[in-house]
Amino acid sequence: MPSKAKTKTPANTADPAALAQQLSDALLRERCIPRFVDSYVVEHGRHSLQVHAGLYRDLLHLLQREALLTISARALHLLTRGAANHDSAASKPITRKEAAAFRQKFLAALARHQRWNLGESLDFQSDLRMYEELIARASGSHRPRKSYEPANHPFVDRCAFVLDSSFLEKARVAASRALTDLESLTSRVVESVWN
Repeated sequence: MPSKAKTKTPANTADPAALAQQLSDALLRERCIPRFVDSYVVEHGRHSLQVHAGLYRDLLHLLQREALLTISARALHLLTRGAANHDSAASKPITRKEAAAFRQKFLAALARHQRWNLGESLDFQSDLRMYEELIARASGSHRPRKSYEPANHPFVDRCAFVLDSSFLEKARVAASRALTDLESLTSRVVESVWN
């Protein structure tokens, strides 16, 4: 009886484990979330967000998780749709089976890198699936947004609510700027791990 062929990562995509590690490391190294919160506090005079060290640390942790969801969804989208390397002939989309295998390996590597237990890993995967569905639904309108307009993205809504629900619109605009930074960070990381 012939053995089943193993699903390989195609030659035109990145290594899932390297991508997971580099995305996590870049998010911490670039300090996107602490800069986002600190600039929001200064710009809007919301110093109460930083008064209690424990609450501030929890806020940063929650927002860091949202950022990790965002960059993971973006990276998976770029790699599985073939948009990571526009100049390369190898930038064609991968098959659905290859995309599923890549996603599975990426999420396993991310869980190992973050040292999540099974429950935390499943929660992240569930939230990631929700992010991807909401982003896919919102991408139907291709109208470019104005600079003062918040993006229609789950990161923007969730972060604004967690950050400062009493000034939701100001928090949404600030979260939109942070989203732009996260998306450019993701593109740079994906380009660096692309084979």
